[in-house]
Amino acid sequence: MADATITRKQLIDNLNEDLSREYQAIIAYVVYSQTLKGAEYMNIAGELESHAKEELAHALTISKHVDYLGGTPTSTPKPVKMTEKPTEMLRADLDNENNTIRAYRERVRQCEALSEYAIAEDIREILRQEQEHQTDLATALGEEVPDVSRSNKK
Repeated sequence: MADATITRKQLIDNLNEDLSREYQAIIAYVVYSQTLKGAEYMNIAGELESHAKEELAHALTISKHVDYLGGTPTSTPKPVKMTEKPTEMLRADLDNENNTIRAYRERVRQCEALSEYAIAEDIREILRQEQEHQTDLATALGEEVPDVSRSNKK
């Protein structure tokens, strides 16, 4: 498929897209964790604070790999949905996590197509944490964890 023909430059571009998504997550989690109101959201607010720290670690890892591949890490986040409604905050975070999981699954395949196995392993660990975030958010919304096995690009 397309993975077999990916170039190093395309992988750099894709990782920078992932990095923009990590920046988005950091900003959203920081803002949402501090602005969620209501007793029923206090536990998830604490989780979002923890997620922000993990997303920063992901951004550092992805930046390291962009540099290793010869690229320059981006400094531009994807837009963050701003709202005062707790369920909209959580829904935006869940949607972002779903997109991130889809992207990282694809990125693992792309890294392996280029024999960049160490990068693929780091992304697998990030992916594991992103799936935990997805579970936390779906649970907070009272939903089943979404099936993102099919590629639903936004």
